[in-house]
Amino acid sequence: MTIKETGFQGLVEIFPRIFEDDRGFFFEAYSKQVFKEHGINYDFVQDNQSFSKKGVIRGLHMQLAPFAQAKFVKVITGKVLDVVVDMRPGSETHGKVYYCTLDSRLNNSLMIPEGFAHGFAALEDSVFNYKCSNIYNKASETGILYNDETLNINWGIENPIVSEKDLQLPTYAEFVARNEAVH
Repeated sequence: MTIKETGFQGLVEIFPRIFEDDRGFFFEAYSKQVFKEHGINYDFVQDNQSFSKKGVIRGLHMQLAPFAQAKFVKVITGKVLDVVVDMRPGSETHGKVYYCTLDSRLNNSLMIPEGFAHGFAALEDSVFNYKCSNIYNKASETGILYNDETLNINWGIENPIVSEKDLQLPTYAEFVARNEAVH
């Protein structure tokens, strides 16, 4: 595996070593040992999988402490634009956006630490898989509006399909104001 630093503490893109022959291919998608050697020490407790039609945007989602989740995400089939926003208070990259394309032909993945809002745009019909370091807790669920003007994310989708629930998420400024009031 090749681990690519992103400039965001703890956020890394991972490229597997793929073995191909006339039968197809094989690769190691996850190795607790390799992750540990690179300082990635999460105990994943839940796997989730979704299917999204081309043009769907999901996110930006996250959970607050004590149910915050680190996520190890990858595409099983298809291609997505994966987007994360660093929402960790005091982080040097707080409020900054990171993009990468997760592609089933590359079999690359992204390791997202706790404290990031996460979303993706399906550039093709896609099956998306993610391992989570904590269980889902509805009361801790939050996020940021996908088309927030402050973040100005270019999702690469002209007429996105977005859930009603995601359209109700707060803006970046509203999220920051709400969470500063809590601390």
